[in-house]
Amino acid sequence: MLRYLWSKLWMWQMSVPVLVQIIGAPIACSEGVKDSWREVAKWVASQLKTRFGAEVHVQYYDLFDADRPPLPANAQLPLVMVNSEVFSIGGKISVPAIRCKIEEMLEQEKLPETKSAD
Repeated sequence: MLRYLWSKLWMWQMSVPVLVQIIGAPIACSEGVKDSWREVAKWVASQLKTRFGAEVHVQYYDLFDADRPPLPANAQLPLVMVNSEVFSIGGKISVPAIRCKIEEMLEQEKLPETKSAD
């Protein structure tokens, strides 16, 4: 029975994707308004989906979206959050750094092997 419960718990954990949230804002320039951070977020999503498939879910929010996650004090854009924790603030969005964080989280999710009481 215990083995059954452990396997169900493990399967449930593996079915919950890692959530990557990117918060940016449109940029005003002489040519008009550019939505560069949204484009970068789409590229990041495609890179992470290629690597992790259904194990990762990427969401993009504009700064003034009503449903965006709360911002930490003194936040700078772009803000990247992984599973609701601040990962990076300002600067460039690093796909390799996000990938390493996700790999680390997925590795930690693995349950230790249980020993049989045979």
